[in-house]
Amino acid sequence: MTDLTPLLTRIAEALERLAPAAPAQPDFAAARLFRHDPARAAFVAAPDYPLPLDLLVGVDRQKDRFVENLGRFARGLPANHALLWGVRGTGKSSLAKAAFMAAVGGHPDLKLVEVDRDEVTALPALFDVLRDRAERFVVLCDDLSFEDGAAAAKALKSALEGGVAGPPENVLFVATSNRRHLMPRDHAEGRGLIAAAEDAEEEVSVSDRFGLWVGFPPMDQAAYLDAVRSYAGRFDLGVKDLDRRALQWAQARGSRSGRVAWQFIRDLAGELGKPLP
Repeated sequence: MTDLTPLLTRIAEALERLAPAAPAQPDFAAARLFRHDPARAAFVAAPDYPLPLDLLVGVDRQKDRFVENLGRFARGLPANHALLWGVRGTGKSSLAKAAFMAAVGGHPDLKLVEVDRDEVTALPALFDVLRDRAERFVVLCDDLSFEDGAAAAKALKSALEGGVAGPPENVLFVATSNRRHLMPRDHAEGRGLIAAAEDAEEEVSVSDRFGLWVGFPPMDQAAYLDAVRSYAGRFDLGVKDLDRRALQWAQARGSRSGRVAWQFIRDLAGELGKPLP
């Protein structure tokens, strides 16, 4: 009888060579901020976020509420997943990153992992990877919305609920969005009454997973000028017609926001030959 052991051994060795290599273990000691690449199951180190928290002006109430919640999480206390929502340019993403940088100084085990909004379906697998780590993770998704509908929404709910194992205690999910309810308004158009009702229910169900909602309303003229004056004073950008020029800048942009104020300050600093951080 022919001994098949050598043949089977060669087949097994060939299959092992063909099998994809196991993903490398993430090196979270390499940085404090990371970008998640689900295609490679990799965590790409990113440089520290440069904007100081105190440079964000005009959002003091929002800043206090978010920083309080983040501080609890960093200390290992109960905290809520956070949705920062409101008009564009009001500092939602900047607040999330700047608050993290302010907190990480006293909590070296705190890490931030940014995920792309188009990769929401990878969140359950990501949370499973992070669950057993010793570090604590802020997972940030900027400009979150569910353009593709219910599949991504269900993946997010699954990640935040954690299935039978429950949600990971060491993960805090933070999302920014221009809408408080994350489904696009036109998603249900043409889908019929039943489908529209189901999408509406899914929309509310996803938003309910965030225990902390922080709203960012549009800036009025007074708040916009306060932001400009605060930046100008901090960086010694004194000009006699500061308010007039700032308003002209906002009028040309068609909006008033913290982002527009900062862009005006950058232009003014360049004109005066002064560097900014």
